[in-house]
Order: sequence, then C-alpha cells, then structure tokens
Amino acid sequence: MSILDRSPSPSPTATALPEAPDDDLLGVGAQRRRATLWVLGLTAALVGTLVVGVGAGPVAVSPGDSFRIVLHHLTGLGDVTWEPRHDAIVWQIRAPRVVLGAAVGAGLAMAGVVLQAMVRNILADPYVLGINSGASCGAAGAILFGAGAAFGDYALQGSAFLGALVASALVFLVARSAGRITSVRLLMAGVAIGYALSAATSFLIFASDSAEGARSVMFWLLGSLGLAGWNGPLAVVVAVVAAAAALLVLTGRRLDALVVGDETALTLGIHPERFRSLLLVGVSLLVGVLVAMAGSIGFVGLVIPHLARRLVGGAHRAVVPVAALLGAILLVWADVLARTLLAPQEIPIGIITALVGAPFLLFLVRRFQAVPS
Repeated sequence: MSILDRSPSPSPTATALPEAPDDDLLGVGAQRRRATLWVLGLTAALVGTLVVGVGAGPVAVSPGDSFRIVLHHLTGLGDVTWEPRHDAIVWQIRAPRVVLGAAVGAGLAMAGVVLQAMVRNILADPYVLGINSGASCGAAGAILFGAGAAFGDYALQGSAFLGALVASALVFLVARSAGRITSVRLLMAGVAIGYALSAATSFLIFASDSAEGARSVMFWLLGSLGLAGWNGPLAVVVAVVAAAAALLVLTGRRLDALVVGDETALTLGIHPERFRSLLLVGVSLLVGVLVAMAGSIGFVGLVIPHLARRLVGGAHRAVVPVAALLGAILLVWADVLARTLLAPQEIPIGIITALVGAPFLLFLVRRFQAVPS
C-alpha cells in the first residue's frame, strides 16, 4: 500500500495522525489544563524571543534597551537614555522584521496542521499544494522581467500572491472530480502542479540575462524577512494569520473528525469533501500571503505540527494555538541566526529552517522503516 493513500489505523503507520481527541487516555479537564499551561508558557517564551530578536544582530542592543525602545514607541513611556542609532535599528529595522517572522512562522505552522489533517498524512506541509511554487514563479517573473508593474511598489508581493492564487486554483481544478475532492487526489495534484511550476521558475531564471536578478530570485526562493517594514503590508499579514488562528480553533472539532476518517465525519454531520474544499481555499490564501512577503520557507509546516501534537495531544483546538506559538518562536530564532552567523552577510532563512527540519524528517524516515507495511 502506498504511503500516500493509507488511512489512519490503531497501529502506527507512516501516514497516521494521532486520533483526536484522546479523552480516553487523559481526562478532558486535564487535557485542557495542560494545553492552557503550554499556551501560557509559550506565549511568555514568544515575548522573550521577540525582545531578544530585536536586539540581536551585527550591532548588538541589550535586551533591556530593546524592551525600553519598543515600549517607548508603543506607549510613549520612559525617558530616552539609549543611542539614537540603536533606536533606529531596533524600531525601524528589526522590530517589523521579528513581527513578520513571528506571523509567518505561526501561519506556516497552522497551515501544516491543516494540511496534515486534510490529507491524513503526517509528511504533508505547505509545499504539498504547490502554492509555494506558484508564488515563486510569480516572484521570479516580477524580479527578472518586471511582471506585476500594476502593483506599483508591491510588484514583487503582488506577483507572488497572484502566482499562489493561480497555483491553488489549478490544484483545486485538478483535484476535484465528480464534485469530490479526496485526500489522495488533493495530495497528488499538489505535487504535480508544484513540480510544473518549479520547472517554470527554473526556465525563467535560465531565460533571463540578468545575473543579479537570478541571484535575487534564488535568495528569495530560500526565504527572507528583508521586505518587512511598518509602511508595508505587514498589518495585512498579521491580520490574516490572526483570523486564520481564530477560525481554525473554532473548527477544531471538525478537523478532529476529518482526521479520523470521512465516514466518521459524515456520521457527525460534516460533509468531508465540502469542508476539505473550504480548507483548501483558506490555506491557499494564507500560504499565498505568507510566501508573497517572506519567500519560500520550508520545513516549518512539517516539523511544528508534530511537536505540538506531542505536547498537547491530537485535539486541534489545542494543537492549533500551540503550533502557532511554536512556529513563531522557531522562525524568529531562525532569523536571528540568519542575521548573525555570517554577519554582516545575511543567510537565507530557509537554509536555517532546513538545517532544523531535515534531521527531523530523517528521524521520521528512520522511525517508519521499522514499521511493517
């Protein structure tokens, strides 16, 4: 049986997700208390990470000064005792960058949670829908050939988002057959469209005669938070991620039913094909917005959902907020490393996340080698 079409079963397989909720193993009250403690602890960790993140870089700023600078700009409180250049570095350059990193990390992690529930495959992540490839193709067209000029100053982001929407529409059309979208068809359609659009991006790079443009495309393909700024579409990204988090928490029970199986979902009054279609549209929009601003960042949507389920079990009402917080923390720290390891040169953030995610994926492969098929 293929790894792509196995259904969850009581015994562990390469595709099975933990059945949710785990009320028989742990009381509902105890589960909720554990999830609440993790959310509170991770929220505190995220606040600390943001403070450290705005201070870390080629020009180091102490956490105390970083906190006072941010507090002063947000509330007007406190006397200005820091250097003016530190104020500019922390507030104008690093603060929007870490906010974007937290939002993108949270969004990618939640997208991974949803995709793994949609296709019932623990190896699924935002790359599986080909949306990253579509956004990359649009961005390559904007950088190399000036596509998306109608978007003005946001030609890159606009072209990338348009490419993501085209990719998601193609996946939807290919995956939908006889009015139904199954998990296997969705997975295969995403893989096929993703490969095709990746080939198109490579062709655009090859067809261009601009070496600097090709280098810019390659850097963007590996992910970067360099486009962050208070005057840019940062507020849109934060609002989209916050709305996605709220909606996913509210639909957590439906995601639980989808993980168990389509038959169970039907018995609970949930139309699995219709719900899967709505999730596909929502995740496509979410990932499109994220990739348009930060480039193609891998492994966050693959690694974080597994860690979240290990911490709080399989119930999605708990998994979604925990995954969002973990993803935000991971990507902010990845950006700190990207800015500091080879300072003043910046490493694409996708390299850092790959260094974290690849060993985790190898761990999964080794774990499932021992499971009989």
